[in-house]
Amino acid sequence: MTLISDPWPWYISGPMIALILFLLLMIGKNFGMSSNLRTLCTICGAGKTSDFFRFDWKSQQWNLVVALGAIIGGFIGSQFLSNDLAVAIHPDTIEHLNTLGFKSAGASYLPTELFDTAVFTDVKGLLILAIGGLLIGFGARYAGGCTSGHAISGLSNLQWPSLIAVIGFFAGGLTMVHFIFPLIF
Repeated sequence: MTLISDPWPWYISGPMIALILFLLLMIGKNFGMSSNLRTLCTICGAGKTSDFFRFDWKSQQWNLVVALGAIIGGFIGSQFLSNDLAVAIHPDTIEHLNTLGFKSAGASYLPTELFDTAVFTDVKGLLILAIGGLLIGFGARYAGGCTSGHAISGLSNLQWPSLIAVIGFFAGGLTMVHFIFPLIF
């Protein structure tokens, strides 16, 4: 059952994001999703083996609520507010992805060649997921935050390190898509 057929326009969703960031700024909080992993690891006892995980995780409970809200919001959006589960991709891009072996390009929201459960029985798929996860985790830790923390919260607070991190994220993404991705597939 779909309730809404079109995505919200930028002039509604953008100010809503700005309002949330303004409220977080007023109460002295910074937004970021990767910090939730640190909090969850601390809750599970990782502080016994690493100083990085020794902190007052209860002060970050609000951010866990944000993560839970993102999960619930994603579910509501995909189940009730989406009418088309395929991404509108330019036909030339679909053709290029088909030559790389992505037959689901343009027909599904995520490429089933990467996000299907069959990837867990494929050695190449498992290696791509593991190496990608390690690189993303290392990058988020090395940059002092993830893309959402730097690009949304850090840039809105005019933080110079966030600008450098966002430039690095985009440069890394472009390098991956244009040079490394074609070599892998």
